[in-house]
Amino acid sequence: MRNRENPTKWESYKQVITAVSAYWVFSIGLVFLNKYLLSSVQLDAPLFITWYQCLVTVFLCLFLSKTSKAYGLFKFPSMPIDAKISREVLPLSVVFVAMISFNNLCLKYVGVSFYYVGRSLTTVFNVVCTYLILGQKTSGQAIGCCALIIFGFLLGVDQEGVTGTLSYTGVIFGVLASLSVALNAIYTRKVLSSVGDCLWRLTMYNNLNALVLFLPLMLFNGEFGAVFYFDKLFDTTFWILMTLGGVFGFMMGYVTGWQIQATSPLTHNISGTAKAAAQTVMAVVWYSELKTLLWWTSNFVVLFGSGMYTYVQKRVMDKKNSGASPASEAKSDKVKLLGRDGNAAEESV
Repeated sequence: MRNRENPTKWESYKQVITAVSAYWVFSIGLVFLNKYLLSSVQLDAPLFITWYQCLVTVFLCLFLSKTSKAYGLFKFPSMPIDAKISREVLPLSVVFVAMISFNNLCLKYVGVSFYYVGRSLTTVFNVVCTYLILGQKTSGQAIGCCALIIFGFLLGVDQEGVTGTLSYTGVIFGVLASLSVALNAIYTRKVLSSVGDCLWRLTMYNNLNALVLFLPLMLFNGEFGAVFYFDKLFDTTFWILMTLGGVFGFMMGYVTGWQIQATSPLTHNISGTAKAAAQTVMAVVWYSELKTLLWWTSNFVVLFGSGMYTYVQKRVMDKKNSGASPASEAKSDKVKLLGRDGNAAEESV
């Protein structure tokens, strides 16, 4: 038998294709599914929908941890419930709750085609927050890329208004979501050591804390009454879709890591940018939307700016790692990835 650690070229290609395909399927599927749950289902309770997806994530983390320990069929980190760790993760969890709430509220009020542009300021906020909170400066080339993204965002907002589908509420939520994603990435770096540098364990504690943090928000938003009087509360299809949304959100954590492992952090970000472009085209076709040439130009500008920012930051990272050990280089890659992608948090819970 061929050594699995030295696969053939075809096996490597197959693994890359499978990993990238899985990332695209779960990522695009999650956005369309959440859009349906938030807009098409007659339940005005976006926070409850998000809370339930957090519940599914916590259940899957605990279930897989117990199953792994009991049967050893696969490897999954242990998930001890520790009040001390939960308190240490709590500041991040507050940001996490804001992030996933604003993401879903943005998706509720804007179309899927505009969803990427609506939250495209994440990179800009990441640069600003990294400087203000961590004191880290960014190169002039990276700032130029951010200026390009801001221009594309403003052009996109203007053209969305021209087509008559602009929601200012959705745009505001999109900007807040972008800020929250940037803050989530920064605080993740600070808190990661509290859970033994295990992203799966951090995912469990974040979602566990979120289950409690969401309760007063749902009460304040009047969602308990909306859920109680929902006419499809006992509809099987509704709960299947709700659970499927939670499973897709959970799987985003796995397929993101898989894609990075099969390719590289740079390729992962390029794949994410290409996926966003495909998602936009699919949404325009699926919802039979008519968009102006300048609207498409705004999407291209944002995508190009994001792609160039990834390339510039990768070059900076390579220079810093040129004299570093392989272990520290891998760790640096992971930290940079968190700063750009937020552990797929832009799309999942």
